[in-house]
Amino acid sequence: MAIEFAPRSVPLERRLQTVAVLQWVYSFLALAQTCIILFFALLFTRFWIISVLYGIWWFTDWDTPREGGRRSPFLQNHAVWRYVRDYFPIKLVKTADLDPRQNYLIGFHPHGVLVAGGFTNFCTYATGFPELFPGITPYLMMLPLWFRAPFFRDYIMAGGLIPSDKESASYLLRDKKGGKAVVVAVGGAPESLDARPGAFTLLIKNRKGFIRLAIQHGASLVPVFSFGENELFDQVDNPRGSFLRKMQERLQKMMGVALPLFHARGVFQYSFGLMPYRRPIHTIVGKPIKVTENMTPSDEEVDKLHKLYMEELSELFEEHKTQFNVPADKHLSFV
Repeated sequence: MAIEFAPRSVPLERRLQTVAVLQWVYSFLALAQTCIILFFALLFTRFWIISVLYGIWWFTDWDTPREGGRRSPFLQNHAVWRYVRDYFPIKLVKTADLDPRQNYLIGFHPHGVLVAGGFTNFCTYATGFPELFPGITPYLMMLPLWFRAPFFRDYIMAGGLIPSDKESASYLLRDKKGGKAVVVAVGGAPESLDARPGAFTLLIKNRKGFIRLAIQHGASLVPVFSFGENELFDQVDNPRGSFLRKMQERLQKMMGVALPLFHARGVFQYSFGLMPYRRPIHTIVGKPIKVTENMTPSDEEVDKLHKLYMEELSELFEEHKTQFNVPADKHLSFV
């Protein structure tokens, strides 16, 4: 296979975009592990006091991720995220207003491999969320596992991330003042195993926990579809039932994280690597679905709202797909 190298004449702006995305990919794939190694390594140096003091701080700060975290507007508005946005580029599209006097549970689809649209739109100011939805503060949910990594937990909390568990979401949705939007990638890590160009398979049929949570707190549901999310990486073929897929699913159940074998381009060449392709992402925020509060919803009530949510999500996809070069015969597949 001939390797296609990047030309020397690449403009500085594009080089900065590549560097910005490189640090983001590193942060997603390896920063937590680096922080864990650093924490323990410091214990065997003359700087051991840093880890000891952090350990004390960590113990006293243990519940913060589940109580809304500790976001940093400075980090969320940093210029590096604008370079990340422009690399693809990523655009956030509003279709309806969100009342800041209410709380919302936003369902993000699809998960993709690295949730690029979800992170850039809801954890940074780069695509203009505060201007599009004034008075609304988004909180993107992430696997609780990552909040157990020293140093890394503080970094992701600064971006507005919270653990993907019921307690963390409930803490925010109980706020009667409103203005809270909990963002959940409904398909979760397992859905990333289906993330490849041209794929529109969503893992949602048996995912009803977010629906029940919305009813219990009377939080309006907002479907979101991110066109282009699955176009960023190729993935080794792993059809359902194949040996590779069974191994991936087994590891996912054991470790809590999925391990898609993805690839795209590199930093200095375009033929292979873990850098995403430069392909546009358009994240469409649908209209809110009004939910009546009920602390003890029946299964029938949950099923009815779940069906309505899937219908609204399908309608959102069908209404906008032709704008983003999705063939007319392509439709969402719910599994």
